[in-house]
Amino acid sequence: MSGRARLALCAAAATLMASCALLPLVDPATWFLQAAFLVAVQTAVGAAARRVPLARPLTIAVQALVTLMLLTLSFAREHAVAGLLPGPDVFRYFGELLQAGADDVSRYSIPAPLSDGIRLMMVGGVVVIGLAVDALAVTFRSAAPAGLPLLALYSVAAGLADGGAGWIWFLLAATGFLVLLLAEGRDRLSQWGRVFGGGPRTPGGDLSDSPTAPVRTGRRIGAVALGVALVVPLALPALDGGLLDAARTGVAAGSGGGNTISAVNPLVSLSDSLNVDEDREVMSYRTNSEETQNLYLRIVSLDEFDGTAWKPAKRHVEDVPGTFPTPPGLSDDVRRTEVETRISAADWYAQDWLPLPYPASQVGINGKWRFEPVGRTLVGDHGQTTRGQEYTVKSLIVQPTADQLANAPEAPEVLKREFTRVPNSLPQVVAATAREITANSANDYERAVKLQDWFALEGGFTYDTEVKVGSGSQAIARFLRDKEGFCVHFSFAMASMARTLGIPARVAVGFTPGSPKSDGTMSVGLRDAHAWPELYFEGVGWTRFEPTPNRGSVPEYTRTETPGAAVPDPDAPSRSSSTAPSAAPSGSEECTAAEKKLEQPCTSESPQAAFGATNDDPPWWLSLLLWLAGGLAVGTLPLLPMLWRMRTRSVRLGSHTWTGSGAGAAASASGQEADGDTARDLRLESHSRAEARTAAVALEAWQEVSDTAWDFGIPPDDSQTPRKAAARIVRVGQLEPEAAASVHRVADAVEQVLYAPSPRPAPGLGADVRRMTQGLRANAGRGTRLRALLAPRSSVRVVWAAAERWHALKYRTATRWAALVRRARPSEQSGGAGG
Repeated sequence: MSGRARLALCAAAATLMASCALLPLVDPATWFLQAAFLVAVQTAVGAAARRVPLARPLTIAVQALVTLMLLTLSFAREHAVAGLLPGPDVFRYFGELLQAGADDVSRYSIPAPLSDGIRLMMVGGVVVIGLAVDALAVTFRSAAPAGLPLLALYSVAAGLADGGAGWIWFLLAATGFLVLLLAEGRDRLSQWGRVFGGGPRTPGGDLSDSPTAPVRTGRRIGAVALGVALVVPLALPALDGGLLDAARTGVAAGSGGGNTISAVNPLVSLSDSLNVDEDREVMSYRTNSEETQNLYLRIVSLDEFDGTAWKPAKRHVEDVPGTFPTPPGLSDDVRRTEVETRISAADWYAQDWLPLPYPASQVGINGKWRFEPVGRTLVGDHGQTTRGQEYTVKSLIVQPTADQLANAPEAPEVLKREFTRVPNSLPQVVAATAREITANSANDYERAVKLQDWFALEGGFTYDTEVKVGSGSQAIARFLRDKEGFCVHFSFAMASMARTLGIPARVAVGFTPGSPKSDGTMSVGLRDAHAWPELYFEGVGWTRFEPTPNRGSVPEYTRTETPGAAVPDPDAPSRSSSTAPSAAPSGSEECTAAEKKLEQPCTSESPQAAFGATNDDPPWWLSLLLWLAGGLAVGTLPLLPMLWRMRTRSVRLGSHTWTGSGAGAAASASGQEADGDTARDLRLESHSRAEARTAAVALEAWQEVSDTAWDFGIPPDDSQTPRKAAARIVRVGQLEPEAAASVHRVADAVEQVLYAPSPRPAPGLGADVRRMTQGLRANAGRGTRLRALLAPRSSVRVVWAAAERWHALKYRTATRWAALVRRARPSEQSGGAGG
């Protein structure tokens, strides 16, 4: 195996070892196999392109194109041309997937489920980093800068992950980087005819012959890289988000990963909130209702089920209306009582969704809020949160009877189609158990009550907030088998089973009514966080059920011991209560009948998916990418002189230079500014193709000798001949005889090119230049060596070249303008003479 092939394999291995730090973030980790395959293909394509050989930019372009086609085949086959070629639809779909992945990242605690969006983010991120590492370390032969993308990959994982095993991933990433550095060192030494190995250094031996010198250099580079990798994650900003994030500091213990059915971030993980050591007060409220046991404070509804998790669907938002439309499906025959509640949120409780009694009919609040009509929720706009908010809510206490629910007509088809959808991945045992429990039921109401009672009373379930059921498509099946869990498990399982029976269902997340205080207010704490299912019945609307044992209150209309009985009226309704229904729906004339029935307005769509917080700021993942790109740019800027110098040296001494592509080298630094340039041009014109190649090789080698000496503090003297310039480099650089002889051989080759009638080929000039460089490095101090590496003086030639090109451009422009003027003047002069 060639040295470059070995280096490519090490680059791929380093990328995959660093990406192992992402494994704890997502469950299952099957994405890693796909990423490893794509990185392997990408590496093979790069090796083939370099063997052709293709130009370096073209090699990277081919790798990127093949990787993009494989990503298209994996994620967007149905949107591609012929299932493989990416087009505008593919990029649009990738954008949607990345946005969905960003929403999932903000919604789930660690480990998050492997949704398509998250999978694209993980796999795509790894292959992009892999391409950058391969390009730097293999294509451009600079392994040290390749540590920057590896560091970025590890730092992102370290900033997101939370666990005691992080040092393992750090060691893997660090080992991969060190292996890459070692492979590059071996490759470079092998080109010089030396390898790591051999006996100890002999007294008086050449420093370049000792294998310990590059090893020591590798150790130093590795130590610096490891130190930076340890410090950078500490400086990264925390990537938090979600409903109770403000409560996590000092409150919720652990990582927040409850390994629940979905670990939904509307409560950042209900298990964290329910298991806190100190039940901090989230909010307090005062109401004129005498029935507080049904006054649940609802935050958001989860109405989209993908088999792994329940989450909010993308919805439209609009300005908060003065009076909310009548809840969908609620008819005039159902009793309702309007109550008023004044709520005060704690100063530390900051989240985007406003807790409201359901269904709210009017909200009085200051700040920037938007209304989502389907879920009837209020969401903060432009960073608006609940922190310290005080607001008043008018809401309805809906009081259906069991008969009204049992005799409810069929739900509208458009609503039923959306809210009874279940994925194919849902285990068959879920639907089978639902049918078994509800056998011999006469209607959907009886089926819903039987499901609720089975979970809460008859099924033998145990309420346990510390249970670890797991995540994924089999989580509900495991919950039904083990019969242990908390409100998330009960509500998700009942809603899923109801959907398999054709009953529209969704999950609501919020808080139970809380506990009364001595001053007449109600206190809601972290441990009151709750989730419950809502089932739709035409004529009543979305109706709360309570399958979780020992939590909340069982609605009166679902109690089987009083079937068909109406809920008794309150003993003494408050003076401000009203039995009149709220205002009529304010649907748009442009909306269809189905949209009016769903209360879905024809307005602009919320720019933020899932929880719908409208914010003009870019999504967090884009901000993170920009932040990382800026950090890489700032970190790379000081290295540009070094990278340019390495690139220039590689071009001058590389294999392609020796085949003649180096013709037209920069002017010699040996004092032949006028006569030398003219003589060289004449020689190149008259020499054969082989002689032209010989001249180009010699001139490039001498230019490298001059620039290397300049980097080590020996500036070029244009007044000297090549022979005198070589003697000066030997004297000032205090070169040993072998290195000195190498410099003189290069100078002799240049004089042959400039003055001999037929210059002779001078083999081994590249080795001579490297030998001289080794000698200068051995005699220089540490500061001089670092200056020559990181800030080479010869890099000023870039500025000179840019200035020369600018002057040449101005000269060509002026010349062409003068020619145009001269063409125009003869006609004017001839016209004047004729007059």
